[in-house]
Amino acid sequence: MPNDEFLASVLELGWSSYQSVSVERFKNGELLTVDDFVAEEVPVVLMYNGVSHVVMLATPTNLEDFALGFSLTEGIIANAAELESAKVYQRSNGIEVQLKIPEARFQCLADKGRNLTGRTGCGLCGATTLKQAIKPTRSVSGNLKISPEHLKSVALLSQHQKLNQLTGAIHAVAWVEPEKGIVELREDVGRHNALDKLIGVLLKRGTDFGAGFMITTSRASYEMVQKATAVGVTVLVAISAPTALAIRLAQESGLTLIGFARDETCVIYSHSQRFME
Repeated sequence: MPNDEFLASVLELGWSSYQSVSVERFKNGELLTVDDFVAEEVPVVLMYNGVSHVVMLATPTNLEDFALGFSLTEGIIANAAELESAKVYQRSNGIEVQLKIPEARFQCLADKGRNLTGRTGCGLCGATTLKQAIKPTRSVSGNLKISPEHLKSVALLSQHQKLNQLTGAIHAVAWVEPEKGIVELREDVGRHNALDKLIGVLLKRGTDFGAGFMITTSRASYEMVQKATAVGVTVLVAISAPTALAIRLAQESGLTLIGFARDETCVIYSHSQRFME
């Protein structure tokens, strides 16, 4: 059972990011009634200039980071400065994030006519055309080099995942700089949400996205490649496999895509020039 100090540190991550439930646990031939901790997921609506654009099921943590990252990786704004304000409100049936963007950007958003409902694992929910579904990826370039030694950060991810330590149900994406190791990490029940949260906090800090790389605890799917390249990331590392579409888009964009990263072993799927033996 986690101590009170640990639980308090997890709760600080956001509104009710976990819940305690009574469960029947069978172990060593015995059935016991015990308390367990489970991850929370709630509807989070992003409203631009007073108009609802998307409702995502997400872990209610770091939502201002999420809103900024999502707004940029979805092409709603061109840079962090265009998000003029972000205010988070707890409602009776979920969480509302009120965002203010320039009127010209809002008009472009309105012209698209999209209203999204995103399930936890969904990267394409709400798309109504093929053009909307598969957006062009940004071309990236850079001289970053990583080595097998740098992949040791994969083994350290769990130490930074407070919410996952408690619930066992949470994805994470980490920002790693070769000389520093894991610099920042964000968690969410949705891998793409975790990535948007991470991008958001790094944008706030003015991070040079060519100076490090990202590690995701999940598979590397299309939207992970699209969102990473949207901010100029040149290396994306996954502990699981990529999809075929993710590989094709990584090859086209110039992204180094690495999968099955385990300590000092991995599979490189695209642009291996950035990997040093």
